[in-house]
Amino acid sequence: MHPVVLPDHPTTLSEWLAHCERLHPQGISGIELGLERVQRVARRMALAFPCPVITVAGTNGKGSTCAMLEAVYGQAGYRTGLYTSPHLVHFEERCRIGGEPVASEDLLPAFAEVEVARQGQGDDTEAVTLTYFEFTTLAILRTLSRSGIDVAILEVGLGGRLDAVNIIDADCAVITCIALDHMALLGPDREAIGYEKAGIMRTGRPVVLSDPVPPQSILDRATEVGAHLWRLGKDFHFAGDQQQWGWAMHPSHGGRRYAGLAYPALRGANQLVNASGVLAALESLRERLPVTAQAVRNGLAMVELPGRFQIVPGTPTLVLDVAHNPHSVAALAENLDAMGFYPTTHAVFGAMADKDLDAMLARIAPLIDHWHLTGLPLARASTAEDLAQRLNAYAATAPAGRSRVAGCHATPLEALQAAVSAADPADRIVVFGSFFTVGGVLQHGVPRLSAKHLAV
Repeated sequence: MHPVVLPDHPTTLSEWLAHCERLHPQGISGIELGLERVQRVARRMALAFPCPVITVAGTNGKGSTCAMLEAVYGQAGYRTGLYTSPHLVHFEERCRIGGEPVASEDLLPAFAEVEVARQGQGDDTEAVTLTYFEFTTLAILRTLSRSGIDVAILEVGLGGRLDAVNIIDADCAVITCIALDHMALLGPDREAIGYEKAGIMRTGRPVVLSDPVPPQSILDRATEVGAHLWRLGKDFHFAGDQQQWGWAMHPSHGGRRYAGLAYPALRGANQLVNASGVLAALESLRERLPVTAQAVRNGLAMVELPGRFQIVPGTPTLVLDVAHNPHSVAALAENLDAMGFYPTTHAVFGAMADKDLDAMLARIAPLIDHWHLTGLPLARASTAEDLAQRLNAYAATAPAGRSRVAGCHATPLEALQAAVSAADPADRIVVFGSFFTVGGVLQHGVPRLSAKHLAV
């Protein structure tokens, strides 16, 4: 039964999100790791899922893994529920039911229920302060739990052990690639970060590890809690050529094989690693959620995920990628290098100041001719001028005319417009550095570029 919405409660999604921002001293960017507060509110709500749950943690590859799981299960005829964050343009992107973003009005009862539970009820009347992420996570989890879904796919926001998503006991956990990111919160190296990600494991339940070279801390944690570890390169394998790829599970896990698979619709060399983990997760839940080989083939062929090496046809070619740490930027650089020849590459770049910017720029700067730098609408974002200062150091050592700062702009859309004005039809423009950078150029839909030379 939904709680009664009190007269002074917000009545629109935008009002609720503004309310969530005001609750925490740091607003939308506030991060306060720990589960005690969010668990307390969840208990008051009696929050639980009546269906299998898959949680996905990791540094890179989480979004792609979730999208592939959603696509395959959808093709198998299951009603899927997906929670992912952050969003690119609209908040509703974070909650998908049956493959479609939820309508904003369908979220309102859950926001009201979280607020009532947060303020206290019955014998437990102490109000609980929640961050923006915690409040919105609870609202989306409640929405999903009451939507008649057959499977819930939950992307962990930050870390794992102390992330709000981890209040839900997963039937299968997936841990993707571990790399250096959010080090101030998660620890100084891959071992420390891996330990935090491993917090989503549960005793006696499968954990799919799709990192080819995982930190030892994850392996140790699996042994410690008694989780059933399914590890890429040991318990399941993949191999491929330029035309197709195949996947096989070790006989101890059933020995299922897939041969002659088409490459996933998501671009990038790293997607086979993600897809391999997806197939292992599907196998781990096969008894409860059987999936046909045709559903696997269709799902991988039809999966879509905006902003992950998304190539937008046009003149010039536009590449959108949310790469925002050294590892994901290295993958982006590899993918750009494999695209073929372009006379000039323009970059639209904006990033958070707490990222390892020097490592990111050092990896991709040799591929960029002109930089169009942008600020972002968050206090912790780097200014375009600071990015320019960092890049000027690289430009000093680059060949003449290469990796040059072309300008600083207030918004990603302004930076993109400047790049389009400077580009020739045969060039390419790559937008990257943050979800907010890519989201900023998608505010009015996917841009369809037409260079000035071809304008009618």
